[in-house]
Amino acid sequence: MSFEADIVVWLPVMKRYARALTGDAAWADDLVQDTAERALSRWHAFRPQSNLRAWLLTILRHLYIDQLRMHREIAVDDESAPWNRMPAPPGEVDTLVLRDMQRALYRLPVPQREVLLLIGLEELSYQEAAAVLKVPVGTVMSRLSRAREHLRALLAEEPCRKGSALTVVRTVGKSTP
Repeated sequence: MSFEADIVVWLPVMKRYARALTGDAAWADDLVQDTAERALSRWHAFRPQSNLRAWLLTILRHLYIDQLRMHREIAVDDESAPWNRMPAPPGEVDTLVLRDMQRALYRLPVPQREVLLLIGLEELSYQEAAAVLKVPVGTVMSRLSRAREHLRALLAEEPCRKGSALTVVRTVGKSTP
């Protein structure tokens, strides 16, 4: 397989992570495109023995942070943020529970949300998440614990059915180091 083909394989993962970070489909698509472009133009910086997925997610995260810095008007905790108005997608999960979970997720501080998404959504190990975020494994574990507790508290404030959203939080990010 070529390097380009290897990147294409990880596009759905990058899109899912970008969508979870931004809460906006168009922004997520642009972020994935920018990530792929940067990875392809800097292919020589990738070490073949290392984890391509982690490398790509690191690039994506850095681009996301750069874009947040450039557009200070995008406030993650703002009540008028797009994710507060987004309809929950229909599916197997109760849409109200999903909406409550989505709103609570975007009210988390960015470092906590990043760890929760990398471990809970992308199923990275603690070590892989630490490499993406460039922090020690203990910091990842600590942020994940705080994120789960914070999410639990936020969901307890939300008007949701008894235990349904809280059950989801209790299982997110429960993996072994």
